[in-house]
Amino acid sequence: MLENIQSIIFDLDGTLVDSMWLWHDIDVEFLEARGLTLPETYQHDIEGMSFTETAVYTKDLFKLKESVEELKFIWNQMAIEKYSYEVAYKPGAKSFLRYCRQHGIALGIATSNSKELVGAVAHALHFWHDIQEIVTACEVAHGKPAPDVYLEAAKRLQTEPAHCLVFEDVPMGIRAGKNAGMRVCAVEDPFSAHQVEEKRRLADYYISSYEQVLDHTYETL
Repeated sequence: MLENIQSIIFDLDGTLVDSMWLWHDIDVEFLEARGLTLPETYQHDIEGMSFTETAVYTKDLFKLKESVEELKFIWNQMAIEKYSYEVAYKPGAKSFLRYCRQHGIALGIATSNSKELVGAVAHALHFWHDIQEIVTACEVAHGKPAPDVYLEAAKRLQTEPAHCLVFEDVPMGIRAGKNAGMRVCAVEDPFSAHQVEEKRRLADYYISSYEQVLDHTYETL
């Protein structure tokens, strides 16, 4: 999997860290406080959207009085404590970051999440010194499945897309990596368990733990 790879670019939530579980509760709490009910398809509908795109979509969908910036601020405040104290690495991720650093592989993050929450979990899990570039989808023109955020990360890492490997947990993110001309490894996550077959169909590899990358027990698709 790592042959001819100069840079690895991770999605954050559900990929590098185990955090997807907290957003359902935040969404329910946020909407119930406004007398609204979370639609069953909401998480699927916002999959791949940047933090800003999600705020625009949510504001329009529920006709909310808050501005887009106010919504982003509220969500950051609701989530930041959990990102600071309750979010952990995905299985094997910490050791894999260490391996990449020791072997001269450049590392980046390309996420749909906010800069504030990325910062909170980076400090909590101490991976600032491992990750060389962090790009949020709010910094580029289009969120996933457009390739923009991955192409920007590759540009900052000074690596051609063909020499980048992406790790992603949801179909929209996998599509974004493939649209950028990169190889993509799908990462198992309970939040996307119902999308496993689609993830396998879209990706080049599949893992349930990063240990599988190093011991060559990953699934080649």
